[in-house]
Amino acid sequence: MTKRKLLKLQKQQDFIEEKGIIYLDNVTKSYSTGSPAINGITLSIYRGEFVFIVGDSGSGKSTLIRLLLRELTATGGHAYVMGQDLAQIKHRNIPKFRRNLGVVFQDFRLLNDRNVYENVAFAQRVVEMTNRDIRRNVPSMLATVGLAGKYKAKTTQLSGGEQQRVALARALVNNPSILLADEPTGNLDPHNSWEIMGLLEEINERGTTVVVVTHNREIVNAMKKRVVAMKKGIIVSDMEEGVYNDEED
Repeated sequence: MTKRKLLKLQKQQDFIEEKGIIYLDNVTKSYSTGSPAINGITLSIYRGEFVFIVGDSGSGKSTLIRLLLRELTATGGHAYVMGQDLAQIKHRNIPKFRRNLGVVFQDFRLLNDRNVYENVAFAQRVVEMTNRDIRRNVPSMLATVGLAGKYKAKTTQLSGGEQQRVALARALVNNPSILLADEPTGNLDPHNSWEIMGLLEEINERGTTVVVVTHNREIVNAMKKRVVAMKKGIIVSDMEEGVYNDEED
């Protein structure tokens, strides 16, 4: 690609990102069976925001996360992340795109045959960091999530809260622009849930855009962040310093 085309592409991406680091424009996602999982939603999430996505099972939350990860592509409309039209990203470029995304899941998805250090280092090796950088970055990130003394432990030896901290360290070690957390406290007790949410808030305060899908009403209502509620594939409310209303179930 010529320098002129690269500059033009960058200007287009910058213009789109003015609408949000995540921007969905009338996005629909339909499967071969049933009604659309997402039905014509428009949403802007801006750089540095902390946003909860809430709603009951079948509301479209999981489909939304999969769209943002480019595991799925929209049936209609346009989805942009960091100024890139997700539908235009070629399959071979998806791993490169995902380098700017950190992802945390309810079930941790750790490599149980490796220790804590190697789980986090794996994310660095995927993006071809040097061994020198890995030796510097991994201990620093483990210290950030409170696991500096656990780097040699096997993940199976850890509590659920500690396993989620490892997952969080792995998601953040490459310094992503966006962190997507899909039910990050779903398998945790209340104490560990609040510990993880405190870490997410600290990460957000450092500049990372944080999007959390959750059913945890207590956490959503206490933290007073932006709350986007979904129901049957559409957005039914979008509130700054919002709460998880009973009618959203």
